[in-house]
Amino acid sequence: MRIGILGTGNVGKAVAAGAAAAGHEVVFGSRDPETTGRDLELPVVPVADAAAHGEIVVNATGGNASLDLLPTVRTQLAGKVLLDIAIDLTPDLGLSHLDASLGEQLQRALPRTRVVKTLCTMDSVVMAHPEKTLSGPSTVFLSGDDAAAKAQVAGLLEDLGWPPEARLDLGGIATARGQEHLALMFIAVAGALGDHVFNLRLVTPTR
Repeated sequence: MRIGILGTGNVGKAVAAGAAAAGHEVVFGSRDPETTGRDLELPVVPVADAAAHGEIVVNATGGNASLDLLPTVRTQLAGKVLLDIAIDLTPDLGLSHLDASLGEQLQRALPRTRVVKTLCTMDSVVMAHPEKTLSGPSTVFLSGDDAAAKAQVAGLLEDLGWPPEARLDLGGIATARGQEHLALMFIAVAGALGDHVFNLRLVTPTR
């Protein structure tokens, strides 16, 4: 499958490496591909080209750039699956989007694109093959309005080391608010542990 990664930071690199190792055809999209590409092993192209390339396009942009950048490539994103990982934070590490998640706002801004929120509740270190880093199983969440898009993203998550029992479909894109609000818990837990390499596991009653 063709994967376009928008963003060349730690999140983008982690997903790109995992997807490439699984045999997917991965390119990065950057606003400055000539400079950025010097430090990356995978191809780096302009953002519009990466959006056009991907059957799944991954939003791994940082610095609260998503709502400005992604609408500029709405034509290339039309009909595509947008796997949205981004979390927008204020300078004092609060959430920029309280009443409507970034995922919801992207879906509104890109009505012809199928947005699926996932992988945003953990550090980039555990996004691909968490079993190599963590001491036990943990949970990844999905939010999105399009069932087929979520199934496609679930397939990519499987390739990244997230089996069916580790994946929980929360429902429509409105549930992305819950995922994004977990960023506040993540920051608090990381501060308490003195370490950001961890993940949450959903534990249900014994049957």
